[in-house]
Amino acid sequence: MNIGFIGLGNMGGPMATNLAKAGHVVTGFDTADVSVEGVETVGSAAEAAADQDIVITMLPNGQILRAVADQIIPSMRAGAVFLDCSTVDVESARHVAEAADQADLLALDAPVSGGIGGAQGGTLTFMVGGSDAAFLKAKPLFEIMGQKAVHCGPSGNGQAAKICNNMILGATMIATCEAFALADKLGLDRQSMFDVVSTSSGYSWSMNAYCPAPGVGPQSPADNGYKPGFAADLMLKDLRLSQQAAEAADADTPMGQRAMELYARFVEEEDGAGRDFSAMLPRFEGRGRG
Repeated sequence: MNIGFIGLGNMGGPMATNLAKAGHVVTGFDTADVSVEGVETVGSAAEAAADQDIVITMLPNGQILRAVADQIIPSMRAGAVFLDCSTVDVESARHVAEAADQADLLALDAPVSGGIGGAQGGTLTFMVGGSDAAFLKAKPLFEIMGQKAVHCGPSGNGQAAKICNNMILGATMIATCEAFALADKLGLDRQSMFDVVSTSSGYSWSMNAYCPAPGVGPQSPADNGYKPGFAADLMLKDLRLSQQAAEAADADTPMGQRAMELYARFVEEEDGAGRDFSAMLPRFEGRGRG
């Protein structure tokens, strides 16, 4: 396929390279001056999108996505797929999908899970909203860039799945870190804590696959000084999106709200900026009840 790729940063760049390595012709654009293996870069988003079979975007937020969509939709040919892999608010995803539909384009919102390592290794998981026809056309690309793509329903549902998943993740990581800090103060060895919880009813991905305690469980960012695998800043972004969606849907999400507040304090007032989201553990270690 001929593919346009807009947003060649830490995630988009490796994804575009994997598509090029698989034999697709990839034309890219980024506002930064970047060089990406296998990708011919051009001077504008509209130029990257012109006459492509599929145009992929990987952008920071919904406002930028809307602006880029306004630029590229007029230059895309009818029947092409507009595949957005950004994590944005549901409203923006549906707004862009409607604009694409009016231009006779096939729209997909397909945020990802797996981080930079998943982008580089082609092991991302895609949560996809949009029509069956669009999903089937993009499926071969999902298989190159990732290991799994789940079609979640109509436009916006990919974003809905992503923010619901990460609301659970944010809350469970906080609970896991709290529990380790409490175990420390009760004199419970961390390895014993892990051995019990990882095989009992407290089992979770945060504990078993991404343990926030250094030297316990599988290798994780905790073993690398909490250098980000998934940054606390990005968790805060996703939790804010979850609460924006909850407010719009009139949904009661007190745990999600509290997780957002704790990550906001951690990132904006403490030392969480630029650290992995599991660095909540040393935060709790140094705090008392008050």
